[in-house]
Amino acid sequence: MSRILQCDQVTVTRGNKKILGPLSLIIQEGERWVVLGPNGAGKTTFFQLAGTQMHPTTGHIEILGEMLGKVDVFELRPRIGLMTNNILENIPFDESVTNVVLTSAYAIYGRWSEQYDLWDESRAMGLLTTLGVRDLAERIFGTLSDGEKKRALIARALMPNPELLLLDEPAAGLDLGGREDLLKRLTALAHDPLAPATIIVTHHIEEIPIGTTHALLLANGETIAQGPIETVLTSENLTQAYAIPVAVNNEMGRYFARAL
Repeated sequence: MSRILQCDQVTVTRGNKKILGPLSLIIQEGERWVVLGPNGAGKTTFFQLAGTQMHPTTGHIEILGEMLGKVDVFELRPRIGLMTNNILENIPFDESVTNVVLTSAYAIYGRWSEQYDLWDESRAMGLLTTLGVRDLAERIFGTLSDGEKKRALIARALMPNPELLLLDEPAAGLDLGGREDLLKRLTALAHDPLAPATIIVTHHIEEIPIGTTHALLLANGETIAQGPIETVLTSENLTQAYAIPVAVNNEMGRYFARAL
């Protein structure tokens, strides 16, 4: 089993404030991780580190066998599938959904003069089908609902066949039906042995797909717990992280929490 990501005593500091760390973590091939914690816990910072969008202040990060700071990130980034709302501002409003997915193969955001073959087009349509939005392929991306955009962006993140998939709040803002349908599809992805190692960042444990194997729980930039998900998502750990009494239940592989 190959190592996908390793953090060794990583910290991130802004001004005089430490916003993450020290964090040491190893993610292996085939693992499905979720990162949780209250606002200000350091989730977004960790996501940016894993996506090569940020460098640590101290410590070392190795991603897909390359040491961050000693590798050209523009060569590393095509090996990482990234879904975050931050890229929405880079996508032309009038681009078709198919082109939004296709252009990920060239790590660009709008269709220009590049050429795609039948395999590229077939893969894009297959991914849109997997995410349940094949019927939107010819729609203008800017006219989609938030939930439809999220599905298209996940398909885009998978287009280059990445070795690491990063999903930032994939179910946020969806209604109940949309959330459950998306989680069903992410569960299928989690159980696919050919799918890349995955890191999902979320605020809500009910948005964790079945099949997630590991969890990282953060609070105030520090690690509360990490490891196999069943050892991390406990009432005691979430009570510590959120500073209120919390009860955690696991129902057929889905996690739910409520304040006591």
